[in-house]
Amino acid sequence: MSSEYQHVSKSKLKLKNDSDTKKKHKKKDKRKEKEKVIRAVLEDPTARSDERHQKTPSTTIQGRVLTKAEESFKKMQEKMQHKRIVEKAQMTHKQRVEQFNQHLDSLTEHFDIPKVSWTK
Repeated sequence: MSSEYQHVSKSKLKLKNDSDTKKKHKKKDKRKEKEKVIRAVLEDPTARSDERHQKTPSTTIQGRVLTKAEESFKKMQEKMQHKRIVEKAQMTHKQRVEQFNQHLDSLTEHFDIPKVSWTK
């Protein structure tokens, strides 16, 4: 009976997609991407959008022709995104925090807990 099991492999079963051979994925650095977009917008936002439209025509998405309303909506979305990026790029985080603190200082203390005891 032991002769039947002599040639059995006692190691773990090796599969093609074993966890040891998984590829490591690089994490994208969002800060670098954001800086790259900000630099591109600050240099010349109209030229960048024109280049993008020349490379991929805005009238087709996945083999479908966009309507005029869809094209104008897409253009307005891009303009608003560029505007937001430029506004964010103008102030540093420290400046935003200082501005927020000034705003909080200017508010009335309506939400402060009033004194409860009248005798003290």
